[in-house]
Amino acid sequence: MYIVKLLECNTNYKCEDNLTQCLGLINKNKWKTYSFVQHPGLMLIRNPFTGSGQRYWIKRCLERYPKKPNKINIDIEIDNLDDWWRECHKSMECDKKLLKKLRWTTLGYHHNWNTKAYSEENKTPFPEDLSELSSVVAQYLGFAKFRAEAAIVNYYHKNSTLSAHTDHSEVNLDAPLFSFSFGQSAIFLIGGREKYIEPSAILLKSGDIVVMSKEARLCYHAVPKILPEYHQPWNSDLSELDFNKMPSFMYISNPKETIEAMNENIENDKWSEFENYIKESRININVRQVLNEKQISLADENFS
Repeated sequence: MYIVKLLECNTNYKCEDNLTQCLGLINKNKWKTYSFVQHPGLMLIRNPFTGSGQRYWIKRCLERYPKKPNKINIDIEIDNLDDWWRECHKSMECDKKLLKKLRWTTLGYHHNWNTKAYSEENKTPFPEDLSELSSVVAQYLGFAKFRAEAAIVNYYHKNSTLSAHTDHSEVNLDAPLFSFSFGQSAIFLIGGREKYIEPSAILLKSGDIVVMSKEARLCYHAVPKILPEYHQPWNSDLSELDFNKMPSFMYISNPKETIEAMNENIENDKWSEFENYIKESRININVRQVLNEKQISLADENFS
């Protein structure tokens, strides 16, 4: 049994309502954020996304993020797979075997699974929209200096699991880690810095955001079980965006394109392929900051 507290987050953070809507989020004043007494630094935001927002981020994780120059686990098996999603759907019948091969995509600084390290040579541009989303959530929680520099997108199917591990490859281990969940539900376990510490179990549902900061940043965590999401929140609260005044974005260079992409997902005929995937799978986006505040690259020795 663990104690959960409802948090009052950064009330000084002024964020335009239409900015949060453009990112598929409800008004930040309605967000419900919790902390865990047994796990200092661990926070949970219970689904602050609209249905349209969930559809947008699910679609980005399937259609855009696995594209080159980003890296996917299938690269070691299939050469020149530039567009995994299009390849899966190039025929009248979906290639389900290829569809289920995708386990992860890396963005920005690409995590090297052999060396467990990052390098300047293994880096591509980080998605503008994901930078914007991460910045809004970070500032809301009081992490004003957070920069999204690397992400691992995990793709889980019904029998998928993730073994206990810690995330310690980044230079900056003081910066928080943001974890966005979409699709099917999951049991999330988090313990302590040593494996013998008994973990707590948290049910994560579609749209939930887990934040690991401070002590929780280096704790062992795992996903032992995927569970059905019966509610399917990506099919409710579908509303079209129409702004006379464009919000001020920090990272997104083409706001009109983002809004059009958000609105496109309302049309069920354009959403059906993604619906077929997500009703049987879970997607988890893990965003982290790699460098220290004043560093501009891994070669930069300014660690202050």
